[in-house]
Amino acid sequence: MEMDPSLNVLGEALAPCSHDPLTGYFRTGACDTCAEDRGSHTVCAVMTDEFLAFSKYVGNDLSTPRPEFGFAGLKPGDQWCLCAGRFLQAHEEGCAPQIRLAATHAKALEIVPIEVLREYALDDAAASG
Repeated sequence: MEMDPSLNVLGEALAPCSHDPLTGYFRTGACDTCAEDRGSHTVCAVMTDEFLAFSKYVGNDLSTPRPEFGFAGLKPGDQWCLCAGRFLQAHEEGCAPQIRLAATHAKALEIVPIEVLREYALDDAAASG
């Protein structure tokens, strides 16, 4: 698997998303991606009760521990590399979590417009313009 360049949606070096819990398609802590990442796990989001409930409702239970996969389950406040399509779906349903633009991979822009990402941005001056 060849990893895509580690650039964020701002055109800068991709910042880490989370090492605890360890996230990312490659489980490196960053929202890096590649052609094999069919879900585009590229949006660094901060989990909320509302989003976790929504994700479970639509068939992706992120809150229940799955020790057989080394997954402790997510809780509010955890940062996680979400699938860009799931983030867009949550936005359309009015329950998208806040995100970190500096840690969101540029490939997310193929699915989610930058204006939508900026609505939920926590971390940088580019969020306003």
